Amino acid sequence: MKALLVIDVQNVIVNFKDFRNELINIEKIINDFKSQQLPVIFVRNISGDENNPFYFKSKDSKIYEPLLEYADYTIEKKTPSSFFQTKLENMLRNLNVNQLFITGFNTEFCCMFTAISAFDRGYKVSLIEDATGTVNDANTYEMPGLDIRDFVGTALHWSNTIEVLDFEEYRDKYGKMTNY
Repeated sequence: MKALLVIDVQNVIVNFKDFRNELINIEKIINDFKSQQLPVIFVRNISGDENNPFYFKSKDSKIYEPLLEYADYTIEKKTPSSFFQTKLENMLRNLNVNQLFITGFNTEFCCMFTAISAFDRGYKVSLIEDATGTVNDANTYEMPGLDIRDFVGTALHWSNTIEVLDFEEYRDKYGKMTNY
């Protein structure tokens, strides 16, 4: 069975800059999973540090409200991997999931770490590149011209272990909805 991970679509990230296109793609994929009655799992990054923007009690750390209603399950994590010391792996086993689709934020951290961790656990992994985003940019990494999302997608694709698709490729290969 397939499952969709929606990673760290939280107020603190979504409100950082314009992620309109990423959020549109994420919601379309969510709706496609819902139409197939496949599980949609939201992952929420949390911290116990009151000074951290992901402090678990803060409004900023909450799941982005317009998408929250779609969550069949929510997992909390404290590291970039959605698997490390969480209930995700047990949940996936109980749901008989063997393929994970990854969307969300930040591409080069939580999405990439989770994709690699999922592959290491034997899952078939599909990252939908333009349904991920990052608050960081080329200046963050002092690498002029760097397209973080494209770089991560290319590295994962070249690994020949993780399928990397854009939204149109996802729709053509896996999508079941007729209206996107």
